[in-house]
Amino acid sequence: MGKTRKLLSIAGSDPSGGAGIQADLKTFSAFGCYGMAAVTALTAQNTRGVTAAYPVAPDIVAAQIAVVMADIRPDAIKIGMVATPEIAAAIAESLGEEPRNVVLDPVLLPTQGASLAAAGLERALIATLVPLARLVTPNIFEAAALTETPQARRIDEMAAQGQMLIEAGARAVLVKGGDLSGEPVDVLVADGETRLFHGRRIATRHTHGTGCALSSAIAAGLAKGASLIDAIAAAKVWLEGALEAAEALELGEGRGPPNHFYGVW
Repeated sequence: MGKTRKLLSIAGSDPSGGAGIQADLKTFSAFGCYGMAAVTALTAQNTRGVTAAYPVAPDIVAAQIAVVMADIRPDAIKIGMVATPEIAAAIAESLGEEPRNVVLDPVLLPTQGASLAAAGLERALIATLVPLARLVTPNIFEAAALTETPQARRIDEMAAQGQMLIEAGARAVLVKGGDLSGEPVDVLVADGETRLFHGRRIATRHTHGTGCALSSAIAAGLAKGASLIDAIAAAKVWLEGALEAAEALELGEGRGPPNHFYGVW
Protein backbone atom coordinates (compact mmCIF):
# COMPACT_ATOMS: atom_id res chain seq x y z
CA MET A 1 0.00 0.00 0.00
CA GLY A 2 2.96 2.34 0.50
CA LYS A 3 3.30 5.15 2.98
CA THR A 4 0.08 6.54 4.43
CA ARG A 5 -0.25 10.16 3.35
CA LYS A 6 -1.67 12.38 6.07
CA LEU A 7 -3.49 15.68 5.63
CA LEU A 8 -4.74 18.27 8.10
CA SER A 9 -7.77 20.43 7.39
CA ILE A 10 -7.97 23.71 9.30
CA ALA A 11 -11.48 24.96 8.53
CA GLY A 12 -15.03 25.49 9.68
CA SER A 13 -17.60 22.78 10.28
CA ASP A 14 -20.61 22.29 7.99
CA PRO A 15 -23.28 20.20 9.76
CA SER A 16 -24.86 19.27 6.42
CA GLY A 17 -21.58 17.64 5.34
CA GLY A 18 -21.17 19.38 2.00
CA ALA A 19 -18.44 21.92 2.75
CA GLY A 20 -15.80 22.74 5.35
CA ILE A 21 -13.94 20.06 7.26
CA GLN A 22 -16.55 17.45 6.37
CA ALA A 23 -15.94 17.99 2.65
CA ASP A 24 -12.19 18.10 3.21
CA LEU A 25 -12.10 14.80 5.07
CA LYS A 26 -14.24 13.12 2.41
CA THR A 27 -11.94 14.43 -0.31
CA PHE A 28 -8.80 13.26 1.49
CA SER A 29 -10.34 9.80 1.81
CA ALA A 30 -11.39 9.77 -1.85
CA PHE A 31 -7.71 10.24 -2.72
CA GLY A 32 -6.63 7.43 -0.39
CA CYS A 33 -5.23 9.71 2.30
CA TYR A 34 -5.71 9.92 6.06
CA GLY A 35 -7.51 13.09 7.11
CA MET A 36 -7.36 15.11 10.33
CA ALA A 37 -9.10 18.37 11.25
CA ALA A 38 -8.76 21.44 13.44
CA VAL A 39 -12.08 23.28 13.69
CA THR A 40 -11.99 27.08 13.36
CA ALA A 41 -15.72 27.76 13.48
CA LEU A 42 -19.10 26.12 13.92
CA THR A 43 -21.67 27.05 11.31
CA ALA A 44 -25.38 26.52 10.89
CA GLN A 45 -25.85 25.76 7.20
CA ASN A 46 -27.36 23.35 4.73
CA THR A 47 -27.90 23.21 0.99
CA ARG A 48 -30.12 26.30 1.21
CA GLY A 49 -27.43 28.53 2.70
CA VAL A 50 -25.61 29.68 5.83
CA THR A 51 -27.73 31.02 8.69
CA ALA A 52 -25.06 31.55 11.37
CA ALA A 53 -21.35 31.17 12.12
CA TYR A 54 -19.63 30.92 15.50
CA PRO A 55 -15.82 31.28 15.55
CA VAL A 56 -13.80 29.05 17.89
CA ALA A 57 -11.48 30.79 20.37
CA PRO A 58 -8.03 31.30 18.77
CA ASP A 59 -6.22 29.48 21.59
CA ILE A 60 -8.43 26.43 21.07
CA VAL A 61 -7.68 26.47 17.33
CA ALA A 62 -3.95 26.68 18.11
CA ALA A 63 -4.23 23.84 20.64
CA GLN A 64 -5.88 21.56 18.07
CA ILE A 65 -3.12 22.23 15.56
CA ALA A 66 -0.38 21.77 18.14
CA VAL A 67 -1.47 18.32 19.28
CA VAL A 68 -1.74 17.07 15.69
CA MET A 69 1.64 18.50 14.67
CA ALA A 70 3.29 17.00 17.76
CA ASP A 71 2.06 13.47 17.06
CA ILE A 72 0.97 12.96 13.42
CA ARG A 73 2.89 15.29 11.13
CA PRO A 74 0.79 16.01 8.04
CA ASP A 75 2.20 15.71 4.54
CA ALA A 76 -0.03 18.61 3.47
CA ILE A 77 -2.33 21.13 5.11
CA LYS A 78 -5.51 22.65 3.71
CA ILE A 79 -6.72 25.90 5.28
CA GLY A 80 -10.29 26.95 4.61
CA MET A 81 -12.60 29.12 6.71
CA VAL A 82 -10.51 31.18 9.13
CA ALA A 83 -13.35 33.44 10.33
CA THR A 84 -11.39 36.15 12.21
CA PRO A 85 -8.03 37.97 12.05
CA GLU A 86 -7.20 36.58 15.48
CA ILE A 87 -7.67 32.99 14.30
CA ALA A 88 -5.53 33.73 11.23
CA ALA A 89 -2.72 34.91 13.49
CA ALA A 90 -3.08 31.86 15.74
CA ILE A 91 -2.87 29.48 12.77
CA ALA A 92 0.20 31.23 11.37
CA GLU A 93 1.96 31.09 14.72
CA SER A 94 1.07 27.42 15.16
CA LEU A 95 2.43 26.45 11.74
CA GLY A 96 5.59 28.53 11.98
CA GLU A 97 7.84 29.22 9.01
CA GLU A 98 8.81 25.64 8.11
CA PRO A 99 8.10 25.07 4.38
CA ARG A 100 5.36 22.54 3.73
CA ASN A 101 2.47 21.81 1.38
CA VAL A 102 -0.09 24.37 2.53
CA VAL A 103 -3.10 25.10 0.32
CA LEU A 104 -5.03 28.19 1.42
CA ASP A 105 -8.63 28.46 0.22
CA PRO A 106 -9.59 31.94 1.47
CA VAL A 107 -13.24 31.44 2.41
CA LEU A 108 -14.83 34.87 2.74
CA LEU A 109 -18.40 34.78 1.44
CA PRO A 110 -20.73 31.83 0.84
CA THR A 111 -22.77 31.75 -2.35
CA GLN A 112 -25.90 31.87 -0.18
CA GLY A 113 -26.40 33.25 3.32
CA ALA A 114 -24.50 34.94 6.13
CA SER A 115 -20.90 36.12 5.91
CA LEU A 116 -18.17 33.71 6.98
CA ALA A 117 -15.54 36.39 7.63
CA ALA A 118 -15.12 39.08 10.26
CA ALA A 119 -14.05 42.60 9.36
CA GLY A 120 -10.38 42.88 8.50
CA LEU A 121 -9.89 39.20 7.64
CA GLU A 122 -8.73 39.90 4.07
CA ARG A 123 -5.76 41.97 5.22
CA ALA A 124 -5.02 39.51 8.02
CA LEU A 125 -4.82 36.66 5.51
CA ILE A 126 -2.41 38.67 3.35
CA ALA A 127 -0.21 39.43 6.36
CA THR A 128 -0.21 36.01 8.03
CA LEU A 129 -1.30 32.99 5.95
CA VAL A 130 -0.78 33.92 2.29
CA PRO A 131 3.04 33.94 2.67
CA LEU A 132 2.95 30.46 4.29
CA ALA A 133 0.94 28.81 1.51
CA ARG A 134 2.36 26.88 -1.41
CA LEU A 135 -0.88 27.70 -3.23
CA VAL A 136 -3.74 30.18 -2.65
CA THR A 137 -7.05 29.31 -4.37
CA PRO A 138 -9.47 32.28 -4.38
CA ASN A 139 -12.55 32.44 -6.56
CA ILE A 140 -13.17 35.65 -8.48
CA PHE A 141 -15.08 37.22 -5.58
CA GLU A 142 -12.37 36.38 -3.05
CA ALA A 143 -9.58 37.50 -5.39
CA ALA A 144 -11.29 40.87 -5.75
CA ALA A 145 -11.68 41.20 -1.98
CA LEU A 146 -8.07 40.22 -1.25
CA THR A 147 -6.66 42.61 -3.83
CA GLU A 148 -9.21 45.38 -3.14
CA THR A 149 -9.93 45.63 -6.87
CA PRO A 150 -13.11 45.23 -8.97
CA GLN A 151 -14.32 41.71 -9.68
CA ALA A 152 -12.55 40.16 -12.66
CA ARG A 153 -14.63 39.51 -15.78
CA ARG A 154 -11.87 38.31 -18.12
CA ILE A 155 -8.92 35.96 -17.94
CA ASP A 156 -6.37 38.77 -18.11
CA GLU A 157 -8.01 40.47 -15.12
CA MET A 158 -7.89 37.20 -13.17
CA ALA A 159 -4.19 36.87 -14.01
CA ALA A 160 -3.57 40.45 -12.90
CA GLN A 161 -5.19 39.80 -9.53
CA GLY A 162 -3.16 36.62 -9.16
CA GLN A 163 0.01 38.60 -9.83
CA MET A 164 -1.03 41.16 -7.21
CA LEU A 165 -1.28 38.37 -4.65
CA ILE A 166 2.15 37.08 -5.72
CA GLU A 167 3.52 40.56 -5.09
CA ALA A 168 1.79 40.52 -1.70
CA GLY A 169 3.75 37.40 -0.71
CA ALA A 170 1.99 34.40 -2.25
CA ARG A 171 4.15 31.70 -3.86
CA ALA A 172 1.45 30.60 -6.31
CA VAL A 173 -2.16 31.63 -6.91
CA LEU A 174 -4.97 29.75 -8.66
CA VAL A 175 -7.81 32.18 -9.43
CA LYS A 176 -10.90 30.05 -10.02
CA GLY A 177 -13.18 31.17 -12.82
CA GLY A 178 -16.16 28.88 -12.30
CA ASP A 179 -18.41 31.84 -11.54
CA LEU A 180 -17.74 33.46 -14.92
CA SER A 181 -20.04 32.75 -17.86
CA GLY A 182 -19.06 30.18 -20.46
CA GLU A 183 -16.73 27.25 -20.01
CA PRO A 184 -14.86 27.51 -16.69
CA VAL A 185 -11.20 28.55 -16.78
CA ASP A 186 -8.88 28.70 -13.77
CA VAL A 187 -5.77 30.86 -13.94
CA LEU A 188 -2.55 29.79 -12.22
CA VAL A 189 0.11 32.44 -11.59
CA ALA A 190 3.38 30.90 -10.39
CA ASP A 191 7.11 31.07 -11.03
CA GLY A 192 6.73 34.14 -13.21
CA GLU A 193 4.32 32.38 -15.58
CA THR A 194 0.59 32.18 -16.17
CA ARG A 195 -1.09 28.88 -17.01
CA LEU A 196 -4.74 28.26 -17.88
CA PHE A 197 -6.69 25.21 -16.74
CA HIS A 198 -9.76 24.75 -18.91
CA GLY A 199 -12.66 22.69 -17.60
CA ARG A 200 -16.15 21.52 -18.51
CA ARG A 201 -19.32 23.21 -17.31
CA ILE A 202 -21.29 20.49 -15.54
CA ALA A 203 -25.05 21.08 -15.60
CA THR A 204 -25.97 20.47 -11.95
CA ARG A 205 -27.34 22.30 -8.95
CA HIS A 206 -25.00 20.31 -6.69
CA THR A 207 -22.16 22.80 -6.28
CA HIS A 208 -22.15 23.27 -2.50
CA GLY A 209 -18.58 22.99 -1.24
CA THR A 210 -16.87 22.69 -4.61
CA GLY A 211 -14.17 25.16 -3.58
CA CYS A 212 -13.45 23.13 -0.45
CA ALA A 213 -13.31 19.92 -2.48
CA LEU A 214 -10.99 21.32 -5.16
CA SER A 215 -8.47 22.80 -2.74
CA SER A 216 -8.49 19.62 -0.65
CA ALA A 217 -7.97 17.49 -3.74
CA ILE A 218 -4.99 19.63 -4.73
CA ALA A 219 -3.57 19.28 -1.22
CA ALA A 220 -3.99 15.50 -1.44
CA GLY A 221 -2.08 15.45 -4.72
CA LEU A 222 0.75 17.49 -3.21
CA ALA A 223 0.85 15.18 -0.18
CA LYS A 224 1.32 12.23 -2.53
CA GLY A 225 4.26 13.92 -4.25
CA ALA A 226 2.63 15.36 -7.37
CA SER A 227 3.88 18.61 -8.86
CA LEU A 228 1.67 21.65 -8.37
CA ILE A 229 0.50 21.59 -11.99
CA ASP A 230 -0.24 17.86 -11.95
CA ALA A 231 -2.04 18.15 -8.59
CA ILE A 232 -4.30 20.92 -9.94
CA ALA A 233 -5.03 19.06 -13.18
CA ALA A 234 -5.91 15.82 -11.37
CA ALA A 235 -8.07 17.66 -8.84
CA LYS A 236 -10.08 19.35 -11.58
CA VAL A 237 -10.72 16.06 -13.40
CA TRP A 238 -11.81 14.42 -10.13
CA LEU A 239 -14.12 17.31 -9.24
CA GLU A 240 -15.82 17.21 -12.65
CA GLY A 241 -16.56 13.53 -12.06
CA ALA A 242 -17.88 14.28 -8.57
CA LEU A 243 -20.21 16.95 -9.99
CA GLU A 244 -21.45 14.66 -12.76
CA ALA A 245 -22.30 11.98 -10.19
CA ALA A 246 -23.83 14.36 -7.63
CA GLU A 247 -27.44 13.94 -8.77
CA ALA A 248 -27.38 10.32 -7.66
CA LEU A 249 -27.06 11.41 -4.02
CA GLU A 250 -30.47 13.15 -4.07
CA LEU A 251 -29.47 15.40 -1.18
CA GLY A 252 -31.13 18.63 -0.08
CA GLU A 253 -33.52 21.07 -1.65
CA GLY A 254 -30.93 23.71 -2.56
CA ARG A 255 -27.32 23.48 -3.75
CA GLY A 256 -26.37 19.94 -2.86
CA PRO A 257 -22.78 18.71 -2.56
CA PRO A 258 -20.70 16.91 -5.18
CA ASN A 259 -20.41 13.14 -4.87
CA HIS A 260 -16.97 12.88 -3.25
CA PHE A 261 -16.95 9.08 -3.33
CA TYR A 262 -18.20 8.52 -6.86
CA GLY A 263 -15.06 6.56 -7.65
CA VAL A 264 -15.48 4.30 -4.60
CA TRP A 265 -19.21 3.69 -4.14
